[in-house]
Amino acid sequence: MGNRIDDIGKMRNRVNSENRAGIFDGKKTARLGTVKNPAVVTVQTKKRLKEVTELFEEKGWRYKIDLEPEKPEDIGDLTRLLNPLKPATAEKKVGRNEPCPCDSGKKYKNCCGQ
Repeated sequence: MGNRIDDIGKMRNRVNSENRAGIFDGKKTARLGTVKNPAVVTVQTKKRLKEVTELFEEKGWRYKIDLEPEKPEDIGDLTRLLNPLKPATAEKKVGRNEPCPCDSGKKYKNCCGQ
């Protein structure tokens, strides 16, 4: 392989391709709380274990709960399932020639848009 311009793409693909992090591998991650991606929770007491188990069973989510009194409680996956992220919505922008939202009666570009 020479140093021709045609070979640049081939050379780049061969260099350290198996150790690159953050590259999409073509596999979609499963939704949290399913068979392929169960929620993993760590609790400290049997009482809390029973509470969390009942909650998972009620919602029909798949889960794995560890009872470890020495470790701090980790219910991050449960919190994510109970409070899913809402998609962000962008506010409608005021056009330059639209009336100004401050109700001055002027166009936006001549009032607050300066």
